[in-house]
Amino acid sequence: MGKAKDIVMKSWASHKPVVVLVALAGVVAAAGAIAIYLERQPPEDVSNSDAEFVEGETQKPIVGVANWPTYGQNNARTRYLPTEDVAPPLKVKWRFNGRKLLEYSPILLGGTIFGINNNGQAFAVKTRRGKVRWRRQVARLNASAPAFSNGSLFISNLEPGQVQSLRARDGKRWWVRDLPGRTESSPVVVDDLVIVGCECGTLFAFDRVTGKTVWEADLGGEIKAAPAVSDGVAYVGDYGGNFSAVNVDDGSVKWTYSGAGDFYGTAAVAFGRVYVGSKDGAIYSFEKESGDLAWRHSIGGEVYAGAVAADTPNSDPTVYFGVFGGSTFYALDARTGDERWSADSGGSVIGAASLIGENVYVANLDTTETFAFDAATGDKVWSFRDGAYNPVISDGNLIYLTGKKQIYALKPAPAGGGPTKKGKKKGGGKKK
Repeated sequence: MGKAKDIVMKSWASHKPVVVLVALAGVVAAAGAIAIYLERQPPEDVSNSDAEFVEGETQKPIVGVANWPTYGQNNARTRYLPTEDVAPPLKVKWRFNGRKLLEYSPILLGGTIFGINNNGQAFAVKTRRGKVRWRRQVARLNASAPAFSNGSLFISNLEPGQVQSLRARDGKRWWVRDLPGRTESSPVVVDDLVIVGCECGTLFAFDRVTGKTVWEADLGGEIKAAPAVSDGVAYVGDYGGNFSAVNVDDGSVKWTYSGAGDFYGTAAVAFGRVYVGSKDGAIYSFEKESGDLAWRHSIGGEVYAGAVAADTPNSDPTVYFGVFGGSTFYALDARTGDERWSADSGGSVIGAASLIGENVYVANLDTTETFAFDAATGDKVWSFRDGAYNPVISDGNLIYLTGKKQIYALKPAPAGGGPTKKGKKKGGGKKK
């Protein structure tokens, strides 16, 4: 029973029946410890074979240079870029000093990377040589990624709790809106709305041009995740154990699933489903339209990381997750939740992975390394000496890897590696 059992045993070992009140206090303490223990157990697995599943059409590889305009690559936050032109082994082309901790990956538009460090300094960097276009202090504390739309950046800040709009070409501030609480919810832009969550428990929609509040949806718990949007609905979890679907047009709640653990990670929407991990140690798959639970799969450890959900030419519909408090990276069947393979991630994973071509990239917090696994087999194909949180984005020509304080532009290298490759190719996946 672990720590809770020790608490219970110590309580009863030290118990002396001096008076009835003391005895009752001991019973209450033991019961409380057992309750805490039970609450921390991962939930039982659930599988609903009748749940709707929409077969995906494998996306065609991109042609030319792609953009990565928002956290998760697209509004559905699937974190997948189909490309045949960039794959390990990789070597450094240039590096950019972010000066402070880079907890979230940047975004990428038209040859420019936009990001923000943990100390609230926003920046723009040219992808060709890594030259800085501008830097601007916009907050005291930040833990999110920007979003881009129509020449503007949209940024959520923890301290002060606010949402800002900046002109992308020079960082000039267009507007700022204070919130009732902090926010580390990476914004999503849908038409003329900027949608973002707040630790006050409210999902906000602001006018993209003016910053005026268009609607508010109170969801019952602190919102730390970034909302994922598909077909006019925003999907987001909160720290009240609720996962909600909110209509983008007016902020009305379409459906809510309650009774799970706290949701920190960002969901991914694909195959007619919503995929999200919880701090209760389970991955959840909901029917996109109804909110019915399609499956729940316990993987151990707390799940802070956002989901990757996609199929590729060489892999079937799959969702990919790492865990905090373990060192295993999982690939699960998107339809059933069954384990396809698992691999050693080298330590706890707290940031979202990314699927670039046929390789899924993930960083761990313990050794601060980034690994690339073959998406179909789980074989480890490459590693890099830096990376801790949300490591990789791409434009289809280069990989842009976020380390603890630096961003690296990586280009394909001849087989045999370069100075940044660590170790030889080896099988790291455990197939199921």
